[in-house]
Amino acid sequence: KFILENVLNYPNPFTTRTTFWFDHNRPSEMLHVSVRIFTVSGRLVRTLRQTIFSENSRSSELLWDGVDEFGSRLGRGAYIYQLKVTAPDGKNAEQWQKLYIF
Repeated sequence: KFILENVLNYPNPFTTRTTFWFDHNRPSEMLHVSVRIFTVSGRLVRTLRQTIFSENSRSSELLWDGVDEFGSRLGRGAYIYQLKVTAPDGKNAEQWQKLYIF
């Protein structure tokens, strides 16, 4: 089973950039990571995708600069994000968290 734990973004709250962190049980594998960021009303404002390789169970390679799909800086406030990670064998795990922009 694919397990995600300790999903967070740091710093949180942030003003200009934040990094998404998570622990997983699939070290030394290429993992496909997707982060979808939504307003609290449910409107999707940004999708980040990256393939990462972490030798251990902690990953912190995904950086976000706080802009939407069109390059505009998002306003201050609360947002919700879905972090989804997929392993080479197709198994995946996801978690939902909150982030705050100051």
